[in-house]
Amino acid sequence: MKTLKLNNGVNIPILGFGVFNISDEETKDAVANAIKAGYRHIDTAQLYLNEKGVGEGIKASGVPREELFITTKLWINNTNYENARSSFEHSLKKLNLDYVDLLLIHQPYNDTFGAWRAMIELKNEGKIRAIGVSNFGVDKFVDLSLFSTEAPVINQIELNPFFQQKKNVELLKKEGAIIEAWSTFARGKDNIFSNKTLVDIANKHKKSVAQIIIRYFVEQDIVVLTKSSNPERMKENLNVFDFELDGEDIKKISNLDRGESQFFDHKNPDTIRNLASRKAD
Repeated sequence: MKTLKLNNGVNIPILGFGVFNISDEETKDAVANAIKAGYRHIDTAQLYLNEKGVGEGIKASGVPREELFITTKLWINNTNYENARSSFEHSLKKLNLDYVDLLLIHQPYNDTFGAWRAMIELKNEGKIRAIGVSNFGVDKFVDLSLFSTEAPVINQIELNPFFQQKKNVELLKKEGAIIEAWSTFARGKDNIFSNKTLVDIANKHKKSVAQIIIRYFVEQDIVVLTKSSNPERMKENLNVFDFELDGEDIKKISNLDRGESQFFDHKNPDTIRNLASRKAD
């Protein structure tokens, strides 16, 4: 598995398995199957309410802990100094782990600076190997970086062929951040798997549309998260290192960019209110 080096020297596998919208009861088998298929990077969050299942899946896999890269995220109601510490300890217990490899602030709201101070302390205590953010605009990312003793190592953002955030990706990379993509398949919106451009490129390389999308972002040194409950599809999504896209392929996929989120605008007040109304344990 190809890895990328975070700016603190920690290596992160470029492909990860996400467990968003998988119930806690189903997560154990999903994670165990993903690890069996070859994944070594598992991404969860407090909001997903399945950290316990992730821990059970890790244990069931039989793979040594040190071979795995585990991420979880602080939810909005826990994004302050005190709740960041207490909720993270609760997450560790649910995961049944002594440490996580990466902890992210899930959304750029509430007391992000207070939470960040707590995360730095937890990292210094050996409970987290790396700390980063998710869904932060470049302005918020730079603000946190400038006025903290440590800059985030990663920003996990929405990226898919219809929403490529090219300028943001470029600026974040200039700030030393690794980019991590969530919803790489746009959750199947707008018939992405039957999109003619993507289907034609897939047929050309004798690959699936999913593999083409993953490869497109991997070639940009972007960490890609995918999700599937099908073990064969899990293996397929990992099999993207035996071909390369050519310049024509890249141009065609680049032209699919619509420049707008497939889900919500993080700067819209209604979005903020809606997300803030949701609670994690």
